[in-house]
Parts: sequence; C-alpha cells; structure tokens
Amino acid sequence: MSWRIGVDSGGTFCDICLYNTETKQFGIWKVSSTPDDPSRGIAGGVTEGLGTVSASAGDVRFLGHGTTVGTNALIQHRGVPTGMITTDGFRDLLEIGRQKRPSLYDTQADKPETLVARHLRFEVPERVRHDGTVETALDEESVRAAARALKDAGVQAVAIGFLYSFVRPGHEQRALEIVQEEFPEAFTSISSAVAPEFREYERFSTTVVNAYLGPVMETYITRLARRLMDLGLGVAPRITQSNGGVISFDLARALPVRTVLSGPSTGVVAAQEIGRMIGIPNLITFDMGGTSTDVALLKDGACRMTGEAMVHGYPIKAPMLDIHTVGAGGGSLAYRDNGGLLKVGPQSCGAFPGPVCYDKGNDIPSTTDANVVLHILNPEFLLGGRMPIRHDKAYAQISRLAGELGMDVMATAQGIISVVTANMARAVRVISVQRGHDPRDYALMALGGAGPLHAVRLALELDMKRVVIPLTPGVMCALGLLLTDLRADFSTTQIMMADEGNVDRVQAIHDELAARAQGWFTEENVAPENCGQRFTVDMRYVGQNYELPVMLCAPEGRITAQTVTDMIAEFMEAHRTQYGFASESDPIQFVTFRVEATGRVEKAEFISHPDEGPDPSAARTGAREVWFPETGGFVECPIYDRAHLRSGNRIPGPAIIEQMDATTVILPGMEAHVEPYLNIIIDTGIG
Repeated sequence: MSWRIGVDSGGTFCDICLYNTETKQFGIWKVSSTPDDPSRGIAGGVTEGLGTVSASAGDVRFLGHGTTVGTNALIQHRGVPTGMITTDGFRDLLEIGRQKRPSLYDTQADKPETLVARHLRFEVPERVRHDGTVETALDEESVRAAARALKDAGVQAVAIGFLYSFVRPGHEQRALEIVQEEFPEAFTSISSAVAPEFREYERFSTTVVNAYLGPVMETYITRLARRLMDLGLGVAPRITQSNGGVISFDLARALPVRTVLSGPSTGVVAAQEIGRMIGIPNLITFDMGGTSTDVALLKDGACRMTGEAMVHGYPIKAPMLDIHTVGAGGGSLAYRDNGGLLKVGPQSCGAFPGPVCYDKGNDIPSTTDANVVLHILNPEFLLGGRMPIRHDKAYAQISRLAGELGMDVMATAQGIISVVTANMARAVRVISVQRGHDPRDYALMALGGAGPLHAVRLALELDMKRVVIPLTPGVMCALGLLLTDLRADFSTTQIMMADEGNVDRVQAIHDELAARAQGWFTEENVAPENCGQRFTVDMRYVGQNYELPVMLCAPEGRITAQTVTDMIAEFMEAHRTQYGFASESDPIQFVTFRVEATGRVEKAEFISHPDEGPDPSAARTGAREVWFPETGGFVECPIYDRAHLRSGNRIPGPAIIEQMDATTVILPGMEAHVEPYLNIIIDTGIG
C-alpha cells in the first residue's frame, strides 16, 4: 500500500488526512495539539491516523505539514533575542516605518513591539546608490565589532539589511561572512536573500522577522524530523509556505518567514480544487478553528496572490495567498467589558486548558461552551465519542456571565454566537466589500472544525444564498497538502522604462530568474516533465507608489519588442479594472520581476457517486432538543451521521449533521442536499 499524508497542526487540534494512491481511499484523524511541544502531538497523531487505516510509517510516500509555530511565535513575541546590522543612518527605520496611521483617530492605539531593541541595532559605514554604484565601501572592521557586541549581548539571531542591497548584494554577503566568522552560532539573515526587492522598511522588517523566528523554527523542525524518523518514515517531509505550495524542511529552516501563513494556506488550495470540481468557482472560504478564523476570496476559482502583507502588525514581503485573519474561534473567550457589554475574543483558551466543557481547569466560557449549552454541539461528547463533554460546567459558567450581564442564560449563549458571527462578518467584508466584491455573488465554503457550526449564520449576516460544507471540513488544511505542488518564488527589483529599448535587459533578467528556478528544481529532484515556470512583472506609471502584476509571456524563453507591447497593453487594462481609468500617454515602468517555480506532484483524486435519492433517513441517528432563536426556545432536531449520507439526499432544517471532525447546523427554513462528490450544499433561503 502507498499512502500520502497531510498534517495540519493548529493551536487547538492537530489534523491528519491520509490518502491511498492505489485504492483512492481517504482517512482522517484528529487529536489535541500539544502546545508545549507541537512535534509530540504530530507524531502521535500520525501514528494513530495510520493505525485507523491499518498502515505503517513505512507505507508513507509523502508527508506534507502545515504549522502555526512561526505565526504563534510572532503573535506572542516568543521569538529569540535578535540583533541588527544596517547602513549608517538607518538604525531607527524599524520604528519610523511609513507615514501610515492605521488607527488615525485612536489616541490609545499602540504600535507593534519592535522586534529588535534599539541598543541591539548597529550602524556600519557603507552605501550603495540606487544604480548599484558604491558610494561608500563597506567598513569591515565596523561589521566585525558589531558582531562581537551582539555576541556579548546574548542575541541568538542577527538580521543584516543594507540600503539598495537588492541591486548590489555584495556588501551584505561580505557582512554575512564576517558575522559567521565572529559569531558562528547565531542564526543570520541578509535582506538580499530573504526579500531582494525595493522599499527598505518592508525589506528590513521581513529580514528581522525571518531572523527572529529562525531559531524557533529550526528547533521545531529538527525535533519534528527526529520524531518522524523514529516512527520509521522513509521519505523527506515537506512544509507548507504562505503561498500554498510546499518546500523542504531545509529551505523552511533558512526562510521561516515564508511559513507565517503555513496553516491556513492549504485550506484555500483545497477549496479551489473542490470549487472547480463541483462547478462553484466563486467562493469565500471561511476557516474557523479553535483560536482564529481565516477568510479568503476565490474569484473564477483562484485566490489572489500578494507579494506583501501586514502580519500581526509587521510588514512582510513574501509571496502569500491573500488571507485575512481575525481572532474568533471555538476557543474565543466571552466576558463582560468595562462598559457592561458582552465581548468575545480575541483572547482564546487554546488547546489547554481549552473550553470550560473540556473540564481541564478553565472557568471562562468560550464560543464552544455556548454551542454546548444551546445543544448545537453534542452536549455529551466530541470527536466521535473520544472526547467527553461537561455540559453542566459550561452551563454554570455561562449562567454566571448571564448574571453579570443581567440576561437570560440561553440568550447569553446565543449572544456569544451572535457577537462571534459579527466579528467574522467584518473579516469577510475586508476581503470582499472593501475590494469591490459583493458577497452575495459568492458561495460560502466552511472549513475548520468550527466552520460548519457557524457557516449558515454568517451567510445570513452577509445575505449569501449558498453554503458549501466539504466532505471533511475539519481537516481541509491537511487535505490541501495532498492537493498542492512543490513551489518556490524568486524575484528581483530592477526599475526601468517599459519600452523596446530595454528588451535586452528584460531578457537578461528573465534568464537569470529562470536559472535560479532551474537550480531549485535540481535541488528538489523535480523531473523535467514536472517543472513549471510562471513569470510576472510588477508595473506602474512613473510617479506611482504601488504596482500591478502583469504576466510575462515569453514563448521559448525569448523576449521581443512585441512582448513589451503586449505587457503595456495588459498593464493598462489591469489599471483600468483596478482604478477605473488608464492613461494612454503617461510613461510606464517595469519594477519587480518574479518567477513562480512549480514542481508538479501526484495529487489526491475525488470519486463521484451515483444519485441514491432524496431520503436521508438511513443516516438519521436520533434527535435532541436544540435551542434556536428563530423558534424562541428548544425544538426537537433530527441528528444525522455524515458518514451515511448519500448523493442526492435532501435534508430540511432544522437539522444537525455530525461527523468526527465537525458539526454542521441547518437552521429552520433552510434545506441542504448532498451533491455527487458528497459535499453538502445548503440553500439559505435568501432571494
């Protein structure tokens, strides 16, 4: 037997998805995360998951892994003490940043904590001009002195960022050599390797984040690799990047900043494939886990890529899927604020101690506790019976909160759900309405362990007509690891006019990027027939601050005058779409050249099932009293086992559908049906 495994390790649960390449059989498993040592939970989950399908580690031919270790270390400021060496005069750039005020009218707003303390930022004489000429040679003795001072200060990582190093990286490369001579045990990053693009603040910030997370990820990856090897795994595991592709553990060690959205990215990849398969290409994905909710918009079956994003207050220049995160999850804590109002999140109880109903010591009610009190979640157990639930303790704590608020217990529980729904709706509007997309034109796809639980209420909040519940919603990020390719991105900023006179320069840049991509293919042992390269160029009108990406199509690798003409026309069309106009006369520039290198791999396949009629009674396991605000109290609600639903089945609301990895709610007045690939489509009854 040959198995491929996807593992997604989150803040609350570790999800395992297994796929047999011979029989096309899927298997899923879910275990609690182990925050003190995530690798322990992963190794245990893989072992248990393989046991459920009677397989062993020796049968595994691929293991892909998505992680939140880097993200959580950044959020919680649990990286390592980090120093910085930079160009004379740029010591305070990390604090100065840009002339942007995201909370302009909030006098209490705090700036994110600077990851490198000022006394650990050292300036050295050196200066490269914008055209690559050297104005001031690198003072090597100053670099050496800075490295010694940082070593004496006890830092564990060093970030090196010089002005215009993306044009001429020699000074940074020499500084790296000196630091490694003086301080070989430090994790060292240079900006020309991490983010070789213009805009020094974003480039320096990305390099600092990379250094700050480097030793954390290195320790984690080393420990995980050892545990997997001890299990008998015979293949090199891979890790997910923020762009949805996977890379080797070795590359992730060197560039941990590329993994800050490692966890949610493959959920979007899986959603893209399922949307294509069922003929619903326009989707808004809603991935709700225990700690946070991630949303993304897929137009025409594709999620927008971005080369830069603000991640928890820190600008990062790295290719990533356009995913927006909000602190709303099953573990989000509910409380009465100073004004006497009900608030939920962003604080979370995490995997341990977890919600009150887990009975592990927490006494502050969470979103999960509210669902247990309402009986929307099974009030006796979760995970198919493996996790007992204490309904009485959840009820007691929500009753206490209700007393503080002067509200009824059930109204308080429903209030928690309503507040969380509003928080998530705001997140969806950020990636839709604020960017010119009407959510009513999209279907909502629910992912994550808590996504199907809240999806229909979120859809109602946004006036969306359809909700899609995948076959295995609670492990979609793990499933996405079985649907993605190897991927690496390379870029270089070289600003020039977009005209026929620069054809030879564009050709040289294209060839250099192609060579870097080919070198990566060789390192990853990708067969020639599985290699793919996609070139783009960021373009702008002269005088503009920001760019638009345009495809660079070069048949047989040749750049011609017609290539440039076509790109100018495509840029103007993109500008017209984005801003409503395009100038036919203003000069245009090429700014940053990029190549996306893809190594295609074998992927999981889905099986279509014949229609077995609308009657779902074979899947009904019983009923329980569930509290709905639509009915003003408890009503008897049928319970269905997802594993026994068949293609063609129709389920009127109210109803609850349970499975090991998630619980789906169908509200009164709605109807769901099972399509041929066994995904559930819920008609919300809107318009």
